Amino acid sequence: MRSSLHPEACDQSEWRSNTDAMHRFLTLIALALAFALPAPAKADPADIDAAARGVVRVVIIGSDGQEVFPVSHGSGFAVTPTKIVTNAHVVREALLDDTLRIGIVPSEGDEAAYGKAISVSPRNDLAIIEITDGSLRLPPLTFAGTRAGDMGEVSAVGYPMNVDRAQGLDIGDIFRAQPPVKSRGFLSGARPSRQFDTILHTAPIARGNSGGPLLDACGRVLGVNSFGADSDGSDAEFYFAVSDKEILPFLEANDIEPRTNALPCRSIDDLDAAERTRLEQQRAEARDRLEARESELREKRDRARFEAQLAVMDERENAMALALILLMVAAAAGYVGMQAREQEGGERRAMIAFGVAGAAFLGALLLWISRPGLDEIDRRVAAATGQTEGQEKDEPASNASDGTLLCTLVPERSRVTSARTDDLEFEWAADGCVNERTQYGYLNGDWSRVLVPNDDDAVSVNHYDPDTRTFRTDRYLLGRNDMSKAREARAEYTPPTCGVTDAARALGEQQSGVLSMLPSRPNERLVYTCGPKPQ
Repeated sequence: MRSSLHPEACDQSEWRSNTDAMHRFLTLIALALAFALPAPAKADPADIDAAARGVVRVVIIGSDGQEVFPVSHGSGFAVTPTKIVTNAHVVREALLDDTLRIGIVPSEGDEAAYGKAISVSPRNDLAIIEITDGSLRLPPLTFAGTRAGDMGEVSAVGYPMNVDRAQGLDIGDIFRAQPPVKSRGFLSGARPSRQFDTILHTAPIARGNSGGPLLDACGRVLGVNSFGADSDGSDAEFYFAVSDKEILPFLEANDIEPRTNALPCRSIDDLDAAERTRLEQQRAEARDRLEARESELREKRDRARFEAQLAVMDERENAMALALILLMVAAAAGYVGMQAREQEGGERRAMIAFGVAGAAFLGALLLWISRPGLDEIDRRVAAATGQTEGQEKDEPASNASDGTLLCTLVPERSRVTSARTDDLEFEWAADGCVNERTQYGYLNGDWSRVLVPNDDDAVSVNHYDPDTRTFRTDRYLLGRNDMSKAREARAEYTPPTCGVTDAARALGEQQSGVLSMLPSRPNERLVYTCGPKPQ
């Protein structure tokens, strides 16, 4: 039901004045809120593309005995490599007519397959389809686990029929892989219906989108798109998705453990900016510490030089004064000896006197020669400050011989959308050998190992910095075609084993072929701090 305003019931000019004033007031409020509230996270196209890899077209297939044909279709998305979530109404016809089959058409490749509905919940319009034949395996999507507010940007992914018609697709095209359609909008709030919990949003959907995912800015599932609000062409368009509050218990009741991730959604650009700020702050702190050490060292050197000057000058003066006294003794003893030689029977006394004179002269000579020189001041300053000069208190220590390391995720430096975040354990050797069997490559000052698995559509690049004890994994969630190319590039080399001469440098060069094929930014970045494992 709509409400209507009737300006003719009041003075026209007054009504317009009040309306203009209200409009200006609302505009000011909107501007104030725009500046006061933090901007919602914008969807990253790479994350939506990564999630779209697991979105499929669900086709209800009929047959006239000779050819198969589509009866209807909707959308769905993988929650395991072989199980798909969709709406119950998408598969309703196949449940009522056993001559109809359910077809699963992925977004890439030629591996379409048949499936069967293994669980249906009409109450909240949910169904699970299991792939029953073929080799089709899909990358599962991750659930957000929580919603941050009611105004975040969202994306709807699926196969709307109006787009198929606009493109002039024929019946055969329905059975061929097509990239899903992505549309953007905003959350408009949680609106529980009488039967189940739903999410209201403005990301456009149409017939055929039913069963496709509603994604947050990081490509994580918030709900399953189900239906739209009726509109007569003048009302704003709103759409409904079955909330993950309904989906997650439904999956768990069917022994499916969904992937969930409730970490904050941050972009790689935000992380890079924060990392630059952190590094600049560390450099500034290091400069401050260095300046403080240099100031302390200068003060200590000045104090040591002053003390050394006083000590050396005192020792020189004492030595020269004693040498002068000994020379005087030598002269006096020599005079006594000369006098004794002239006296009868004084030979013995003369010899003793001359002996004393010689000893005194030699003593004076030794004191003069051994007196500290002025260069002794510099040697004493170096001895007093040598420990400080060679000491680097704040440099990070290498952990090449720390044994087993335990690495823990640093959430504020990470961006995680689907990967596991368990603690990691490994042993690191100075030559880049991990766990005595896996060699890491070394190139341009970076230790790394590229992992291209055959059972996961993601390339991982592990980095380790032994000076800061930082382990980092960059994950690239690639489409099927790009993943095939990465596997081909990886198959062109065999990583050297630990202990081989120059293994780190060789592997660093070998891996560059795969690295050159990867996007400029990863989808995920997991940063860990490492230290010796507690005993």
